[in-house]
Amino acid sequence: QVQLQESGPGLVKPSQTLSLTCTVSGGSITTIYYAWSWIRQPPGKGLEWMGVILSDGSTYYSPSLKSRTSISRDTSKNQFSLQLSSVTPEDTAVYYCARWVVAGPTHDYWGQGTQVTVSS
Repeated sequence: QVQLQESGPGLVKPSQTLSLTCTVSGGSITTIYYAWSWIRQPPGKGLEWMGVILSDGSTYYSPSLKSRTSISRDTSKNQFSLQLSSVTPEDTAVYYCARWVVAGPTHDYWGQGTQVTVSS
């Protein structure tokens, strides 16, 4: 059973960088059939896909967030991370990490989500 768990600060000040880590168990992040996404949901709004890191370490980002987003990984810890720079209160959301089935395409396993609030 694959499990994903987000971790990181719940409160970030405006203009700072939001950093979250997703720890994956029950499966390797280097398996070629899967990729690993970050998705967020602002209050009262729908899900927004932010970006993905593939099994070979390649990354792809939402065009609207590309200039501020970076996804990286630590294969020794089976973790991947999100950094979102220059945050504003509009970046307040529940942030999820999820596994993307490349052949699906669909996200089949999700973390429980972590609330991040941007406020001074």
